[in-house]
Amino acid sequence: MLSSWRLQLLMTRIALYIASTLIVVWSVAPFLWQLSTSFQEDRLLSSPTPNFLPWPGTLDHFRNIFVEKQFHLYIINSAIVAGLTTLFCLAIGGAAAFALARLRVYYHFGILGLILSVSMFPQIAIVAPLYLTASALGLMNTYTILVIIYLSLGLPLVIWVLFGYFQTIPREIDEAAIIDGAGPLRLMISVILPMSLPGFVTTGLLAFIMAWNEFMFALAFTSGVERQTIPVGIANFTNLYYVPWGDLAAASVVVTLPLVMLVLAFQRWIIQGLTQGAVKE
Repeated sequence: MLSSWRLQLLMTRIALYIASTLIVVWSVAPFLWQLSTSFQEDRLLSSPTPNFLPWPGTLDHFRNIFVEKQFHLYIINSAIVAGLTTLFCLAIGGAAAFALARLRVYYHFGILGLILSVSMFPQIAIVAPLYLTASALGLMNTYTILVIIYLSLGLPLVIWVLFGYFQTIPREIDEAAIIDGAGPLRLMISVILPMSLPGFVTTGLLAFIMAWNEFMFALAFTSGVERQTIPVGIANFTNLYYVPWGDLAAASVVVTLPLVMLVLAFQRWIIQGLTQGAVKE
């Protein structure tokens, strides 16, 4: 006979496994459905009874998006815009968060609140004034306008996350570095930055995903395949009389894989970045 506390422990573990399994199925099922759809023929996708297993399989949808629809150009555009946005977000946001968290700055919580308020405007409300400004400056259909907009959207998130991360680093480290003759710039680059790599990886990945998936501004400020990003490219697949579900699924699979690879490559640092504030005094 199991004692009561062992029975309770066993039931807790079973409930935890069931909950974990449901979360995994809920998260992975849409991607698996898209993966299956991308390998199915059009006649199977339009049949009354949907099939999960792609049999007989086909690679026509992947050939269509890369050969006929030049999807690789959208991928290159998104990689450039998202990469530049991430670099600028980490450089500017990291310096701002360091100054607010580690230096003597008055009313720093008021400044943080002001920065956060920038991200609270409905995005649709700022499209028109930004459009007029970009037109006047000759920035329409360029990488520059997308990077500037995504930088303004991503900086509040980066600054707030890194500010909280920098706050967890003991102040004694700053005092020791200052005694050794380090100034603020050297303190940030040589001492705080190496200790904060998990936080930078986590926030950098969040900024990259935000820029990689953004649709509305990319649609409004670009007008050709030479500058349009992936979400706009996928939207261009459809026409008035036909929706190519197989091509859409193939494109979704292709653009999801880089994000999955980034998360798998940096998973150790991401876990450290997300849990650092919870386990460190």
